[in-house]
Amino acid sequence: MRALTLRGMAVYDLVLRGGRAVDPESGLDGVRDVGIDGRQIASISSDPLDGTTVVEVGGMVVAPGFIDLHSHAQTLAGRRLHACDGVTTVLDLEAGRAPVSAAYERDEQYGSPVHYGFSVSWAAARMEVLAGVPSDGGLGTILDNMADPAWQRAASATEVTAILERLTDGIGDGAIGIGLLMEYTEVARLASTAGVPTFTHSRDLVETTPSVRIDGAEELVRAASETGAHMHYCHINSTSTRHLDRVHRLVERCRADGATVTTEAYPYGSGSTAIGAVFLSPERLADRGIDTTSVTYLPTGERVRDATRLLELRATDPGGLVVFDFMDDDDPGDHAILRRALQFDGAIVASDGMPPVWKDPVVDPLTWPLPPAVVTHPRTAGCFSRALRLWREEGAALADALRRCTLLPARVLEGCVPAMRDKGRLQVGADADVVVFDYERISDQASYQESTRPSTGIIHVLVDGTFVVRDEHLVLDALPGRGLRA
Repeated sequence: MRALTLRGMAVYDLVLRGGRAVDPESGLDGVRDVGIDGRQIASISSDPLDGTTVVEVGGMVVAPGFIDLHSHAQTLAGRRLHACDGVTTVLDLEAGRAPVSAAYERDEQYGSPVHYGFSVSWAAARMEVLAGVPSDGGLGTILDNMADPAWQRAASATEVTAILERLTDGIGDGAIGIGLLMEYTEVARLASTAGVPTFTHSRDLVETTPSVRIDGAEELVRAASETGAHMHYCHINSTSTRHLDRVHRLVERCRADGATVTTEAYPYGSGSTAIGAVFLSPERLADRGIDTTSVTYLPTGERVRDATRLLELRATDPGGLVVFDFMDDDDPGDHAILRRALQFDGAIVASDGMPPVWKDPVVDPLTWPLPPAVVTHPRTAGCFSRALRLWREEGAALADALRRCTLLPARVLEGCVPAMRDKGRLQVGADADVVVFDYERISDQASYQESTRPSTGIIHVLVDGTFVVRDEHLVLDALPGRGLRA
């Protein structure tokens, strides 16, 4: 039973006092005390609450912790950067893992500052069946074999069955949907039957690759319409680029016909992946109207000077991470397109964060703050703060911005992941995954030159009621994160 004061008032484990409480589901937006007991929000009151610990947060926004559906930065360093960006749940649902049981067991052994979870990886299943690549539950195996043509060939009926069996096993182990690096109708049918979403990296658009056998956006919405699967359209900004409006119209038409397609985006004009990715071959870069100098190889920081150097890097380090420019962040027209991706009806903020890379041969995964020798795409450290900063500068409603970072990603998953029904909300009974931030100061600090600088204005972050960021400082020994499963 909760303790009582002499005045008969309940004493909560923790009280966040006097902040601007915002709940994107109920519409709450007002000054409240938030009482937390254990892992749950126990009270939200306009009257003062008593607590064993009371933290004054007047003038600050108190909101649900941000939920990132799409981050490959599933390392301690990556998750710490996400926590400093206000993120309390970090999921890798596009690439996924196989076997997912191994991925969950590894994180349960080492602990995590934030909640985590994985889809089952179509790419890993295909690599295993078609190319004999053993699945080990890690991302590195997927990235290292990205350029291998053996897994990209057409599969026989027997091989398709074997791939689907591996995906079915992953769903049985609690995978949060199916991660697809390309549309695949048979997989969508499996997802529909299992009642889980797919998280899909679309095939090329016809405008980009006229020889593609089917337009990527058309294929995705057809799969949703024909199978009834919930197709989540990953990083629609980077695969649609300047053709975004046409793709949005396709999605709207598909939704109007009753299909379920959700979208996500990040507010940057560059992406990041393994240098062995098919679309980074010299001939495919030309299709996109860019050349090798649009690609930066992160382990050395070099702009790739020519096709000869690109082919050399793809051969010697196919899993090496790069940043590649697909639009110009500083161009007003490109910036407007990126904003439309985030402002689209129901669009979700998702970072597509990448694992930090140690350029120094001596790797210490416990090091904090991260030294300059550690590099990644700046979206890993600053995606959510950057999105909120942009909304603030444009005078947009805070509640709508928060909804895209909290409630909407929770709703994508709550049909198959029961734990998500208590996340993305600031309500009594919800999980105490909470971010407290200064709306006037919240901003990304990570840049392409200093990619691991934590965001500013994130004052406190609680995961299951435990501070992982307090007074703008990471709590190094806090590992309250749990694995979330379907």
